[in-house]
Amino acid sequence: MSTTARTRTVARSVPVADPGPLLDTLPDDQVIAWTRGTDGFAAWGEAARLTISGTDRFRQAAQWWRELVASLDIDDQVHVPGSGPVAFGSFTFDDGPASSVMIVPNIIVGRRDGAAWITTIGANEPALSDPPPVRPAGQIRYSDGYVTSARYEAAVAAAVERIESGSLDKVVLARDLVASTEHDLDARALLGPLSRTYPSCWTFAIDGLIGATPELLVRRTGDHVVSRVLAGTTPRGSDAVVDAQHAADLLASDKDRVEHELAVRSVSDALGPFCSDLVVPRAPEVVRLANVQHLQTDITGRLANGESALDLAASLHPTAAVCGTPTGRARDLIRELEDMDRGRYAGPVGWIDSRGDGAFGIALRCAQIDPHDARSLRMYAGCGIVEGSVPADELAESQTKLLAIREALESR
Repeated sequence: MSTTARTRTVARSVPVADPGPLLDTLPDDQVIAWTRGTDGFAAWGEAARLTISGTDRFRQAAQWWRELVASLDIDDQVHVPGSGPVAFGSFTFDDGPASSVMIVPNIIVGRRDGAAWITTIGANEPALSDPPPVRPAGQIRYSDGYVTSARYEAAVAAAVERIESGSLDKVVLARDLVASTEHDLDARALLGPLSRTYPSCWTFAIDGLIGATPELLVRRTGDHVVSRVLAGTTPRGSDAVVDAQHAADLLASDKDRVEHELAVRSVSDALGPFCSDLVVPRAPEVVRLANVQHLQTDITGRLANGESALDLAASLHPTAAVCGTPTGRARDLIRELEDMDRGRYAGPVGWIDSRGDGAFGIALRCAQIDPHDARSLRMYAGCGIVEGSVPADELAESQTKLLAIREALESR
């Protein structure tokens, strides 16, 4: 879509009857999704795309979005956050040559607080019909990624030595695992199981990156801001009693409390300059997911100067939850010990509308379909390393986190 065309493109949002489960409206190509429970978006097609890289990627994306919005004729008959034109963004973790992306779909089906709508951008309103059946992946074969199990344990051990020497307080190290499938991967085959198994997470698909993240980097609704911080992990128990004991041990763990406090501090320090009022709870809670339990803190605030959701995401990234503390030293150590191109894993992923409202999660519990081979999927998991971390324990935690994608891929 050209922003210099003589005929301005129309972005129109109209109310519709409840379309049912959002993910069930998706076709089998150009899939975009952002859902949590019954709310969110299912979208497809491309009215506009921006591909960028480097240290200036967030500023360029924000400028591109402002200019694009200014070029549209907006007919919004719904008037809620997420109606009107929406751009979906997925950004790289690091500043290197890997590409970040912003996509404006042709068709967006949205639902919020019981109200449903369809947004069309440069397209006619579709007659929603049954999409083609989800294609099965067929036989699956797993193989080591760039960071093998042995290499990961060695990296964790080296990181603990640096931390104990006083070089830094925390570093997050990740590893990868590759799945090769018999048939081309259908993004919907992952989205459905992920959304059903992790209904409290934000399930997403943008440009082949698919996942269900429990961590909300930032949500902006008017002048209200919230960020959900997760750091500190323990497995689920075999029954309710064991589960409760794991949760109590997590709350009492000095190692996990230190890791969590570092993550909370990094978010509150980043949000503080933008907010006239910032509320940081004194102690974390335990949140239970299907396969793990985390320490969780929700930080809330009131915006002072109206920054957009994308502006806030840029200021927050990378948090201590996915990088470490201090940020610069942790990022350098990740490059040295992990030495893996994370791509868009652990980067901001989410959406922004024409008013600046939006939500960005951190791309965790996710996998990337190879853009050159639709039968190859690279999945990622990372762990926060602090003083006292044990390499074998961190490897086991990473394997537990990888189960989110593995179980979705293997579901029938």
